[in-house]
Amino acid sequence: MYQLHIANKNYSSWSLRPWILMRVLSIPFTETLHRFQGANNHDIFQHFSPTGRVPTLNDGAIVVWDSLGIVEYLATTHAGVWPEHYQARAWARCAAAEMHSGFSALRTLCPMNCGARVRLPAIAPDLQEDLTRLDELWQQGLSTFGGPFLAGSTFSAVDAFFAPVVFRVQTYDLPLSSAAMLWCKQMLALPAMTQWYRDALAEPWRDASHEDETVAQGVIINDLRSRAE
Repeated sequence: MYQLHIANKNYSSWSLRPWILMRVLSIPFTETLHRFQGANNHDIFQHFSPTGRVPTLNDGAIVVWDSLGIVEYLATTHAGVWPEHYQARAWARCAAAEMHSGFSALRTLCPMNCGARVRLPAIAPDLQEDLTRLDELWQQGLSTFGGPFLAGSTFSAVDAFFAPVVFRVQTYDLPLSSAAMLWCKQMLALPAMTQWYRDALAEPWRDASHEDETVAQGVIINDLRSRAE
């Protein structure tokens, strides 16, 4: 059975991608969660990850790292990771790659913190640029392939790649079109997303660097997480 190494569900957007994909597609795996340890992350995570980062997938003696690498590895032996139709599959791969390498303002100004509700002082121009592109991309997928998921009637890797953005939209109350918000609502209702969110809220750990990233961008107006250790 696969072993998937992840970090705190409250913060780790990269971990969420393969986790949600494997859960929704019913690909069996064992989850191993490693707490973020501040400056020691790299040294600790390097025991199981060649980059000292999460996520990492073990398939027997095979070690696969990086969320995109893991998704492509799973696609070689599991149906449904990418859409079956070539046009939808091409679009989905491009959109996932764009998320993997882009949207830097969204990542920086809205770090993932599932259990917090944060009021931003304003929507910075570079963040708005990312949100505009995000909305455009999502609407393109939904309208071209008919929904309700981004590349058609079934959940695929492209939905998994944007799953962390759904939590960011919720945390920071980001302005998007009604079509984009409807997709976010549908994603949040998925049992696997509900499970990740519930687990994130239950975590009693706080990582100072991730908390500092959040408060540097806005004011936490509500914290739904369990009491910190």
